[in-house]
Amino acid sequence: MQGIYFPGFNIFFEKVLSAITILNVKIPLYAVCVTGGFILALIIASKEAQRTGQNDEDYLDFFLWLVIPAIAGARIYYIIFNHERFIQPGKSLGKTILDMVNIHNGGLAVYGGLIAGVLAGFIFAKKKRLNFPLFGDTIALGVVAAQILGRWGNFFNRECFGSYTASKFRMAIPVNYFSSGYFQTLRNEGIITSEMLSNQELVKGIACFTVHPTFLYEGLWNLALLIFLLLYRKRKKFDGELAMIYVAGYGLGRFWIEWMRTDSLMIGSLKVSQVVAAICFFLAVAVIVKNRIDIKNGKTPKVNYVPNKKTEDDSEDSESEESESKEESEEKESEDKKKKDKKNIKDKLKASKESDEEEESDEEDEDDVEEEPTDDAE
Repeated sequence: MQGIYFPGFNIFFEKVLSAITILNVKIPLYAVCVTGGFILALIIASKEAQRTGQNDEDYLDFFLWLVIPAIAGARIYYIIFNHERFIQPGKSLGKTILDMVNIHNGGLAVYGGLIAGVLAGFIFAKKKRLNFPLFGDTIALGVVAAQILGRWGNFFNRECFGSYTASKFRMAIPVNYFSSGYFQTLRNEGIITSEMLSNQELVKGIACFTVHPTFLYEGLWNLALLIFLLLYRKRKKFDGELAMIYVAGYGLGRFWIEWMRTDSLMIGSLKVSQVVAAICFFLAVAVIVKNRIDIKNGKTPKVNYVPNKKTEDDSEDSESEESESKEESEEKESEDKKKKDKKNIKDKLKASKESDEEEESDEEDEDDVEEEPTDDAE
């Protein structure tokens, strides 16, 4: 019972593994997706760094430095808002710590990783004396791409799905895929609901519960966000704007998608991710609005706005201006040469005319001398 189906679109994956074995080593596909996401993020950030005249090696250093803080932050965030799963009466301290450290069965929260990443990025940028807002813009492009790939890890793990649905977009998961113990845990935590089990659907003769594929919704939302950022990056108004658009855009999408999930971390009756998403959205929008107002009023925004920052478009314009300037300079030199040549010709003509006049004057003087009578003649 290892299939995952999308009956609304007649798409049937008959065998979806959660891990692969290489040389007797079991490698979770979730880990493969997360690792691939890190690599993709590094490639995109490095390319963007080169485009904007930054040192791309700084981003390699940062991503190598980021791995442990990001995973630790994602795990700590999950433990804080799901502590009852780890801290239980009668459970030994050693067993509690071991369960907290063990991430083999999942338990990583994206927002925890992002928060840890921002803190790590701030420290790294300060240590390297980098422009933190520009650094954030560059990283944002890589992070959103990594999230797109990383979400497919949830697909392989059959996790982070939404509530029951009979819509065309429904994802069908065989009920018997989960071991009895794990299935009971998911039931106790409310991840697999009574509504799912009471509305089972037979797909290829297999009993399945159908749910919203929220991992896919978030992946498509992030893909749209990435495309927008790539198209808008050359038109940004200040350094840090791309990062703020990412924070606001991801927060908006996550707030909507979180409504459908059944595995959300909770604070009382509130979903933690929705609260964090709402805070991030309004803060990011406030920063964007504030900086745009400052720019409109001729003030320098707080995020190191560089009004004359050179981009590829500016480079092309500069080359065009240099070409036009060169042509104007050549035309001017040509005109100056013509004027100089005319002046030389005029000077030569004038000198020739003066020479002729002097010769005529000398001839007249000679004639006057011959006609004058002398004393001997008298």
